[in-house]
Amino acid sequence: MAKESMKAREVKRARLVAKYAEKRAALKEAGDYVALQKLPKNASPVRLHNRCKLTGRPKGYMRKFGISRINFREMSANGLIPGIKKASW
Repeated sequence: MAKESMKAREVKRARLVAKYAEKRAALKEAGDYVALQKLPKNASPVRLHNRCKLTGRPKGYMRKFGISRINFREMSANGLIPGIKKASW
């Protein structure tokens, strides 16, 4: 389980990226890299990191489901994810 502060920091970054997205695009199009550098560092989408929605785990993230591989395995074994079942042959 990730610390609450780490999860909150990611949410804060995501909000900042969304806030400055239009401005960043306009500055990039104009080629004004000096003004682009004056924007907050966390306004850059490159600084975002995918985290599990349930636990906040940063590694083993499955984009399609938005959760970590560990939670995915538990939930699919319990039948909580529609259309997913354990393979057996």
